[in-house]
Amino acid sequence: MPEQLWLPGLEAPPVPTDGLFFAVFPDTRTAANISKLAQHLCGETRSKSKPLAANRMHVTLLHLGNFAGGLPPARVDRALNAAASIRMEPFSVEFDSALSFALKPRPGPLVLGGGEGVGGLHALHDALGLALQDAGFGDRAGASNTVYTPHVTLAYGMPWVATRSVEAVSWNVREFALVHSLLGRTRHVVLARWTLAAA
Repeated sequence: MPEQLWLPGLEAPPVPTDGLFFAVFPDTRTAANISKLAQHLCGETRSKSKPLAANRMHVTLLHLGNFAGGLPPARVDRALNAAASIRMEPFSVEFDSALSFALKPRPGPLVLGGGEGVGGLHALHDALGLALQDAGFGDRAGASNTVYTPHVTLAYGMPWVATRSVEAVSWNVREFALVHSLLGRTRHVVLARWTLAAA
């Protein structure tokens, strides 16, 4: 059997195992309602995709990267320091549409989106972006000029569908969190939470 050729510099990159991101979570009752909506929408499309469980419903504020072999402690520390500097009053959010993040005709995520009702999420995203830059993030994770679309992912692998209105889902955002995502294991571990309060 011939030996496999090995070319220096062409090794496959390590597979990411851990992700880090800031997020807000709906309260338990709202998360259950979102999960029911996800089940209904998945049923309508007759897709084999399963909706996300209620305990996985969240809105990502800023994604800070995926890593192989664990989270970089220095990056976590900078994220913690940045978050501790945020001063912002609690706010309400409202999501009132279901839309595809799929590229027609390929399958992709089905999400909840919002219009004017997600303004507070934009403000918190921007504040975190500036705080991350001050904390030494030099990459795109802390950039405030990247396009941010607040959304709640309902299911993955869904067929493309036209944007449609749904019964509005709203809750009061009183805190945000730094989350460790165990990639491929459908687990999110909250590393820290911060209560929103004016200066």
